[in-house]
Amino acid sequence: WGDPCQGGDCSALQDQLRNVQQIQATYYAFAAILAEGSVVTWGNPRYGGDCSAVQDQLKKVQQIQATSGAFAAILAEGSVVSWGDPHYGGDCSA
Repeated sequence: WGDPCQGGDCSALQDQLRNVQQIQATYYAFAAILAEGSVVTWGNPRYGGDCSAVQDQLKKVQQIQATSGAFAAILAEGSVVSWGDPHYGGDCSA
C-alpha cells in the first residue's frame, strides 16, 4: 500500500521477502534483513531502494540503520556498508 515510487509496493519481491528479521525505512524506500543475513530493498532507487551496487558486500548483515535518504548496514565482522543518496550518508567509502 502507498505510493510505489516511495516503497509502497513490494509485490514484485514477495518471493524474496521470507524469514524477514528486521525492516528499516528511509523516507522513500525499505530495506529488509533476511534470516541468512542478506538484504532485500525496494522503493525509490536514489534513496536506498536499490542496493545492487553493494549487494555483493551485504552478507551476514546484523543490523540496518536509516537516515531520510540512505541505509547503513553493520556486518557480522563489524564493518559498515552504506547505499542510497550520498548527501544522506549513502557513501561511506571515504
